[in-house]
Amino acid sequence: MDLDAYVGAHQPTWDRLDQMTRRRPRSGAEADELVDLYQEVATHLSVIRSSAPDPAVVTYLSGLLARARTRAAGTTTAGWSGVADFFARRFPASLYRTRRWWLTTMSVSYALTGVAIWWLLQHPQAESRLLDPEQVRQLVDSDFESYYSESAASHFAAQVWTNNAWVTAICIAFGVLGAPVVYVLWQNMLNLALVGSIMIRHDRGDLFFGLILPHGLLELTAVFVSAGVGLRLFWSWVAPGEQSRGRSLAAEGRSAGGVAMGLAVVLLVSGIIEGFVTPSGLPTWARIGIGIAAEVAFLVYVFVPGRRASRSGWTGDIDASLLEARVATAG
Repeated sequence: MDLDAYVGAHQPTWDRLDQMTRRRPRSGAEADELVDLYQEVATHLSVIRSSAPDPAVVTYLSGLLARARTRAAGTTTAGWSGVADFFARRFPASLYRTRRWWLTTMSVSYALTGVAIWWLLQHPQAESRLLDPEQVRQLVDSDFESYYSESAASHFAAQVWTNNAWVTAICIAFGVLGAPVVYVLWQNMLNLALVGSIMIRHDRGDLFFGLILPHGLLELTAVFVSAGVGLRLFWSWVAPGEQSRGRSLAAEGRSAGGVAMGLAVVLLVSGIIEGFVTPSGLPTWARIGIGIAAEVAFLVYVFVPGRRASRSGWTGDIDASLLEARVATAG
């Protein structure tokens, strides 16, 4: 074998692997490329060892492959640095990248809820078909307000967090089908419209908004994000663009998984607000102010660090977390 010709033919591949070992893969595509390059260069090293075992080339390629393996191991190092990396880059980048989907979902949902409340107020007979007078009286006089204070705050916050995390997980998990997301979202907004119209009709609109807004702004935003991400997941295989349907769905699914984990923390915050702030003795303006502050903080998180991370190349794809095992298998 002509070693010089072999080295000349494959040097670009080696240079590319060397370049990839100097930075952490930021997406599934880069993780896949690093694995492919590792396998290819490992084959080159095997050929050289068996046909023209030049010590300098063997040493160079062995060191290159060792650095690639070290880089792969570094992508899965557990600890606070990985958690910080997720919340500083991957999660906000996912939120920013899918912003058009969940902001559109949010806008349409709020608009339809407003229309539904208006329609129910104009057609009181619809209310009587859904609830009998005794149920309406009980809801207005006690049930709606007592719902937020009938359990210990810590227990109630945990219960709310678990329930809402489950709803968001359903939206993402069944997003690939599309229709279940729309159904879950419609049921939630219809229930909100029904309760809102009843409270407003019976002159308890101030109580309704005073109790729903402190936690509801952030809570509903999390639901809208999960619904938007779920619909984006559905669209990834309907219109995959230049990628194959399978690859497009896989990449979007990995990103959606990261969003689900991040939203669990967002919903934990809204659950704490619902358990400790909503039923508190604070003035209504203070409770609503806390809810608005939490919502603004979330949007700033999306459009400042999220935008910055997205423009730096982060997509939210968590495929790189599988890299160590894949490279070890390739070796």
